[in-house]
Amino acid sequence: MNGPILLAAGGTGGHLFPAESLAVELARRGLRVELVTDDRALTYGAQFPAAAVHTISAATPTGGSLVSKARAALMLGRGTLQALALLRRVRPACVVGFGGYPTVPPLLAARLLRIPSILHEQNAVIGRANRFLAQGVTAIGTGFATLSGAGGSLVAKAKHTGNPVRPSVIAAAATPYPDFADDRLRLLVTGGSQGARVMSDVVPAAIALLPADVQRRLVIVQQARGEDEARVRAAYAALGLNAEGAPFFKDLPGRMAAAHLVIARSGASTVSELAVIGRPAILVPFPFALDQDQAANAAQLKSSGAVEVVPQSEFTPAWLAAALGRAAFDPEGLTRRAEAAKSAGIGNAAERLADLVVRVAGSGAGPGVS
Repeated sequence: MNGPILLAAGGTGGHLFPAESLAVELARRGLRVELVTDDRALTYGAQFPAAAVHTISAATPTGGSLVSKARAALMLGRGTLQALALLRRVRPACVVGFGGYPTVPPLLAARLLRIPSILHEQNAVIGRANRFLAQGVTAIGTGFATLSGAGGSLVAKAKHTGNPVRPSVIAAAATPYPDFADDRLRLLVTGGSQGARVMSDVVPAAIALLPADVQRRLVIVQQARGEDEARVRAAYAALGLNAEGAPFFKDLPGRMAAAHLVIARSGASTVSELAVIGRPAILVPFPFALDQDQAANAAQLKSSGAVEVVPQSEFTPAWLAAALGRAAFDPEGLTRRAEAAKSAGIGNAAERLADLVVRVAGSGAGPGVS
């Protein structure tokens, strides 16, 4: 195989984490990996397992005024020219895009230069940027077994690989589901990399509604945004509860493995990590996503019986208190749900996606890279 594998990913964890997992697997196979992203990822890029990290111009041309949309379109045009120059210089064997608008210029450039390319869609519904790019790629890797919003021509080139998860998630997956020998119920509350205001509003209020004997059994770890952390801590302290709160947990996969029940949003990474580690959850999809991708992700895991899914409009303290009250007295049910989650997990997704990359890259670059 001539040339490196060039990974293209937006500068957020949801796109970079699966790209990182694939990079590790490709490097294990002796392949050179390079990353192209936007400047949001520069602080993360120093840690990304790539031989080189390149940045290009990118912006989101949706929402906002006509002026802002025009400016974003110009940025993407500039990024495409930058990507064409980059691909001519790097001469990759394959370009792999992980979504987000920084993926658009490299994959457009790959199409123009007739370089084999792959699009990986982490969500159960294809995103707008990926839908725009999908017709021009060689193959599509999917995080979930079904992909909504994709027509027949796209389904024909799709391969279900699963979502590659970080090495720390694979390590956490080796942890057995915790027993209930000490009569404790361990909760993890997380709202994604930035936390979620609704979790800080609803979860402490719900726990305050529980009977005192149930409250005393709880061990709570809650991710809360910086501006919410103090009030969340104060709410639990007023109840005299064993609770830990922070805006971010570096060891979140390990904390997920230590939990009996997780309360979370349903981004693709979260849903995939819950399944690989094997933990039951209450999922509250983000309701304002244009493509309703979180609702689609949650529905995929719900079909296994592992999770309860509640719309944010119904996620009230009273609803959650009732759900937690049921869980507190049903350890057998939680254990069954953990097993159901585990059965839905794809722990070797990075290997499956790497197999697809090697196969597509082996098809050879077409003319145009001169």
